[in-house]
Amino acid sequence: METKTREKRGLAAIFALCPRRHVLLLVSAGLIALHLALRGRHELMVLLSEKVVRPLHRVLGSLNAHVPFSVAELLLALAATAALVYIIYQIAMLLRRGEKGRRLYRTLITLCSAGLTVYALFCLLWGVYYYADDFATQSGFVNEPVSTEQLASVTRYFARGANHYGALVARDENGLCASDRAEIIRKSPEVFAETEKDYPALAGPALAAKGIVCSRVMSYLDFTGFFFPFTAEANVNMDSPRCDLAATVAHELSHQRGVAREQEANFTAVLASLRYGDADYCYSACLLAYTHLGNALYRADHAAWEEIRAELSENVVRDLSARSAYWRQFETPVQKASNTVYEGFLHSYDQTLGLKSYGACVDLLVNYYYELSLEQSSP
Repeated sequence: METKTREKRGLAAIFALCPRRHVLLLVSAGLIALHLALRGRHELMVLLSEKVVRPLHRVLGSLNAHVPFSVAELLLALAATAALVYIIYQIAMLLRRGEKGRRLYRTLITLCSAGLTVYALFCLLWGVYYYADDFATQSGFVNEPVSTEQLASVTRYFARGANHYGALVARDENGLCASDRAEIIRKSPEVFAETEKDYPALAGPALAAKGIVCSRVMSYLDFTGFFFPFTAEANVNMDSPRCDLAATVAHELSHQRGVAREQEANFTAVLASLRYGDADYCYSACLLAYTHLGNALYRADHAAWEEIRAELSENVVRDLSARSAYWRQFETPVQKASNTVYEGFLHSYDQTLGLKSYGACVDLLVNYYYELSLEQSSP
């Protein structure tokens, strides 16, 4: 009895060191455990996504739309600065004052409780989407296996589309795509207007994407954009190649409208951009589709890939080469570490294709556009 009493007193003493942070830590851990236990309950995830998360994102997105800059970027910068200052301060206090064990323990609990709180909220505000109905299910898409012949046909379709729209976009003195980034952002609220009429799963408020000030940092991390579920903002990298920006905007806006899976966000970005009809968006969408389809065809039928590749116009070839050169300069250990972390994140939500899931939009593209590709006209 005496031993148990001492243990209780010891636990009580530890808890008393920082009671509020312990409570926050335990509550957050409990919510995460609850999410892990219940995320297989499909009906519950559908209920949460449709009745809680999606309405909340619409409210948050509409509120933050009145702010001319990315609230997400500001919050991330403040959080990183606060964490760094806190850690430096605590290290200084550890070196100057006594009770090092207690201070170190409180510091670790503070950091852990903050991290778990953010992740618990993330599980609710984004994680539930992965276990609810996806876009294909909600929209009645039948994603059947595709043949090499079908793949080649749709790849040629988008190659010709890229040639067509590539001649319509603005170009600089070197012949590279010179689409106006600010104009692409300005038009972004209109992109899904037509598509959501036929696909209610994509319905949402007409909100603009937001450019990130520290876009160069995003490039080092190999990110072209991100959706921030805490503010419901679609954020995009304004330093990346101009030919890709419009498709990136549409991709992040897809996330904003509840499309969680990367392959579906790519597909809906192409679908919405082509239906929108603007040359900048259509060209960027065709490049996005051609890239994924071409990569798949390269592995499936190299001869067919070479034949289609030879049909690309000089405009498209220049833009693809410039894109490769741009991203090649960021091939660093930082980029590799970023990709490893993000792939781990995708796996944690049962996205078992990891980063390869970006190529899984191929099946959606082929199934949807194959009949159109038989006519061999531009998108």
